[in-house]
Amino acid sequence: MISYKPLFKTMQEKNVSSYELAKRGFSRSTYYAIKHGKSVTTNTVSQLCSILECGVSDVMEYIDECDDDESDK
Repeated sequence: MISYKPLFKTMQEKNVSSYELAKRGFSRSTYYAIKHGKSVTTNTVSQLCSILECGVSDVMEYIDECDDDESDK
């Protein structure tokens, strides 16, 4: 599964709020979709990287769901 936890950490480190993202042209509805774990396009990830001047790994990460299942045992 894809996690956007790195995005929120990057935003905090760079002192960028969701309001600031919106001022820079990032859709509020897309931001809330990310906040609720919904899928987004690579264009959206690219836009975030451009606005935040960061890499993809600063926006999202892959978490193997099998690892989560095994740790529950």
